Amino acid sequence: MKHKVVIVDDHVLFTRALEEMVNQFSGYEVLFSADNGKDFIDKLSDSNVDPDVVLLDLNMPIMDGFETLKWIKEHKKNVKTLALSMNDNEKSIIKAIRKGANGYLVKNITPKELNFAITHLMDYGFYHNDLVSKALLKNMNKDEDEVFFKLKDRELTFLKLACTEMTYKEIANEMCLSPKTIDGYRQALFEKLNIRSRVGLVLYAIQNNIID
Repeated sequence: MKHKVVIVDDHVLFTRALEEMVNQFSGYEVLFSADNGKDFIDKLSDSNVDPDVVLLDLNMPIMDGFETLKWIKEHKKNVKTLALSMNDNEKSIIKAIRKGANGYLVKNITPKELNFAITHLMDYGFYHNDLVSKALLKNMNKDEDEVFFKLKDRELTFLKLACTEMTYKEIANEMCLSPKTIDGYRQALFEKLNIRSRVGLVLYAIQNNIID
């Protein structure tokens, strides 16, 4: 069975080209396309099937990509989103991730990169390229005032430290714990948050305002 993809973008020619491209990828097919967030929600309500992935333009009239990301996060948590934009601005990238985007792509990507991004998203729950990685590294400041109710205090401390450039061994020393205990915290968070990598932990922390 093919994975279902929805395209939300107000540029008709771009949407048609993107739809044709995705339909050529092995294992994927476009379920439908929409002109904006409201159109997406309306069409989704008429569909019997939820998409696996939404390719989402950020700059749209009526209901833009940021508002749509917020809606998807609140109503369709299992749907993965790749934000699409002509803008590679750091603030735009971080804002999109905070709103729930699982990845961020600029529109001048190659078909090969898009295919890889969607596949990586399906396999790991997120996709980060150099653009996103650089934006994340600049936004790793810890916020000691944030409290996240799903996590225990020690888990929250570990998560914040995992969002720095410290190695796991250095985190163990900082928390006065053994590396084995730190491995236990990491694995527990992976399972609790359904995440498979350290980058996934960072994305989760940003999306939930645990770090700036």
